[in-house]
Amino acid sequence: MSGFIKGEDRFQATLFPERLDDYVAEDSSVRVIDVFLDDLDLSGLGFKTVPNDTGRPAYHPSTMLKLFVYGYLNRVQSSRRLECEAQRNIELMWLTGRLAPDFKTIADFRKDNGIASGSGCQYRSVPAEDKTRRLEDKIAAMRREMARLKKLEARMLSAPDKQVSLTDPDARSMKTRGTGIVGYNVQTAVDTQHHMIVAHEVTNQGSDRRQLANMAKQAKTALTVDELTVVADRGYYRSEELRDCEEANITTYLPKPQTSGNQAKGQFGRDAFHYIAADDEYECPAGQRLVRHTTTQDKGRNLHLYWTYKCRYCDIKAQCTSGVHRKMSRWEHEAVLEKAQARLDRSPDAMRIRRATVEHPFGTLKAWMGSTHFLTKTLDRVSTEMSLHVLAYNMKRMMKIMGTKPLIEAIGA
Repeated sequence: MSGFIKGEDRFQATLFPERLDDYVAEDSSVRVIDVFLDDLDLSGLGFKTVPNDTGRPAYHPSTMLKLFVYGYLNRVQSSRRLECEAQRNIELMWLTGRLAPDFKTIADFRKDNGIASGSGCQYRSVPAEDKTRRLEDKIAAMRREMARLKKLEARMLSAPDKQVSLTDPDARSMKTRGTGIVGYNVQTAVDTQHHMIVAHEVTNQGSDRRQLANMAKQAKTALTVDELTVVADRGYYRSEELRDCEEANITTYLPKPQTSGNQAKGQFGRDAFHYIAADDEYECPAGQRLVRHTTTQDKGRNLHLYWTYKCRYCDIKAQCTSGVHRKMSRWEHEAVLEKAQARLDRSPDAMRIRRATVEHPFGTLKAWMGSTHFLTKTLDRVSTEMSLHVLAYNMKRMMKIMGTKPLIEAIGA
């Protein structure tokens, strides 16, 4: 057929063989991977960089890391798919020097570094003694299963969080919308300007309640700054976390969950009571003063309790409490929470900024990972896999922001 672009004859010999480098574009992301990992000192990262004295030499950790980073950057995480790509992908041939590890070597490197039988369905009559034996076998099987479940119950009760996962010993039940899921909780801190992941951590804690100060401090250390502003959603709200951030010179913006039982019953919420710091008293909606009477402890926190005996004579008592009088509790560090709420009230766009910042990398990573998400098990290996995802994501962001050639020059500088 004429009029179309024709390819070269695949059997045509050439006098001077072409180089692999000729097939890799100058601004290809694979060149960034090569420069970055060649410049990285692997000796202090826990990899074995000295080969064995005997036996077949192993692949250098740098080669394996290049293979993984390329795979995670291009959404090829499976060890079997990486094996295929290493044998047919020009960029990978260029990156690894035509080395093509088999899938087991690839899987073992990632793992170590960070059958029902059918029976016939034909009906046959069974003698009475066979039926008795079958029933006895079923009873014995049930007893064995009960014994197994008893052992699992003992394991579960002895665990600190009263959980046992039979598929992954480190996985735990996560609090999610709708049905629950057994897995891991990935935490990230993302900068608002470039959407780079500055800190991340994989945990098996079921909620985010105790993660705010930890991740904020990691981000502050990674950015080497004296003060930091962080924005989080209401799932991270915990009084002690806000206090720890305040003490670490970290300014927080996050909404407080509405957990008041009084509001659910149509009565005045906590925000209807005004605290007067000069007098250390609360003023109620009826204009009466609630004074401090005692101090108690709740889950390790010192709480001051306020109330007034005039509640019983109040005309709007039914809108306030069904008890004898309405009590207000105040944490000894309540001022930290009030300052945080005041900041959020002055910044109505804070939550919109959070959604536009942290949801972007999470959405991208979930699309890369697919429906199966993590391919490995146990906390340390899942953490290694997440680190590879984050490295690939940040590298792609840097190439988008700076361009491939300037980034290569900056790494080599």
